[in-house]
Amino acid sequence: MKVGIIGLGYWGPNLVRNFLGNDKIKEVIGCDTKEARLKFIKARFPEVKTTNSVEELLKYNCDILAIATPVDTHYSIAKKALENNSHIWVEKPFTATSTQANELNELAEKKKLNIFVDHTFIYTGAVKKLKEIIDSGAIGKIIYFDSVRINLGLFQHDVNVLWDLAPHDLSIMDYIIPDNKVKAVCANGIANFYNHENVAHISVYFENNCFAHFHVNWTSPVKIRRTIIGGTKKMIVFDDMENSEKIKVYDSGVELIAKEKIREALVQYRIGDMYSPKVDQIEALALGVNEFINSIHEKRKPLTCGEDGLKVVKILEAADRSIKEKGKIIEIN
Repeated sequence: MKVGIIGLGYWGPNLVRNFLGNDKIKEVIGCDTKEARLKFIKARFPEVKTTNSVEELLKYNCDILAIATPVDTHYSIAKKALENNSHIWVEKPFTATSTQANELNELAEKKKLNIFVDHTFIYTGAVKKLKEIIDSGAIGKIIYFDSVRINLGLFQHDVNVLWDLAPHDLSIMDYIIPDNKVKAVCANGIANFYNHENVAHISVYFENNCFAHFHVNWTSPVKIRRTIIGGTKKMIVFDDMENSEKIKVYDSGVELIAKEKIREALVQYRIGDMYSPKVDQIEALALGVNEFINSIHEKRKPLTCGEDGLKVVKILEAADRSIKEKGKIIEIN
């Protein structure tokens, strides 16, 4: 298969390396408007062809076009690629609006093409292990998902902290709680330095009394990447900053012993053992590339498809609107 990669800045070189490393790929063409980036790719990967024009790249008739450009360009480039009969790989967030996401999904469906949205964390060993534990029923019914993703920088010029950091954890949430429909969203945040919010909190309400909360921040003195998942049987802490014990499962919980009168109800706390399961250390991006290519050959949707990208964009849109309206609850259809 022939692959074109548009955008060779921060993430683009990683895409070039991983597509080149897949034995099902015969040719990679890199595209960027900045000559310095083209020279960097050419020096590091001499076998890669380069061009500074998307229109020229389209003439190569690539089987796959990977888009690693600012989010406000995703829709226009992705539409051209689909119209040119290429399967597309799009970095997160999928699009700038849910209307754009819907249109791309409909176009891909019509032309029988695949859309892969790069929700990279879904392919990490840690998140795959989380999914395995939860699907086994070991922690019981999920009652909350509480996530913190904060650090100092990197400020983005085209999106706020929600659109930059939250897609990671929103996609993880959607992956491990797939059958729980999001009902409403509310968010609060502030822009201290320029027009884009640098600190934000999102609350997500589900239909069956489950709740999720996300704290994202570009201006924290410490870097934290931690998620706590509460179940009716057990609880999980996923700390991505840990090297050896990223996941810890706690046999802890709360039990309510009902009485005839609610005031007499007793709350008991259960504190048991903790264990940390082994997590595979395979590069997530390589697994994502392989999954996308296999999905094309097998004529099925990839694990992180356009519909998954749409779900995340809908929540981000609602969160943006809620922030502008001082935390108003926004319902999601």
